[in-house]
Amino acid sequence: MAYDEWERAGHQLVGVLDSSCWWLGDWLKYGKDHYTDRYQRGIRAAGLSYQTLRNYAWVSRRFDLARRRPALSFQHHAELASLPAREQDLWLDRAEQRQWTTKQLRAALRATRQGGQPARTPAEPSRRLEVPGSRVQWWHKAAQQQGVDFEQWVMAALDSAAASALEEPADREEQKESVSA
Repeated sequence: MAYDEWERAGHQLVGVLDSSCWWLGDWLKYGKDHYTDRYQRGIRAAGLSYQTLRNYAWVSRRFDLARRRPALSFQHHAELASLPAREQDLWLDRAEQRQWTTKQLRAALRATRQGGQPARTPAEPSRRLEVPGSRVQWWHKAAQQQGVDFEQWVMAALDSAAASALEEPADREEQKESVSA
């Protein structure tokens, strides 16, 4: 078997594994709804721990089929299952847009619960900019003098420059006139 085939097979197996969590959760949910007197026997026959199956069913109940995000894993959904539906959707959107791993989603949730903003994660696009060292030192000095974190200072300076560059020409003329008056 060639490496690409082996890698593709692994990817497909992960997809099957993730799907089977949903399938087992839905299976248990169905059994409980339709075979209340016999579903315990079915669980034993499946050979998985009751607690594991109950966790799968709980997540399945919290996310009906229409709300499940194919781009995110079962575990992403499990991390959010205890939240109200509106918050779940908000976090699912973020995780999907930012392509967060489960670990990154968990960290962002923790940061928010602790009263902060979700931490910047490596999944957010990061760019490298080649800048002469003397400029970086100069900028560090300016940030220090203003008592601001270096990254915040750089972001503020760039945002300010962008806002200035993107102003309508009429706005700039108005600004010049108010300064000269």
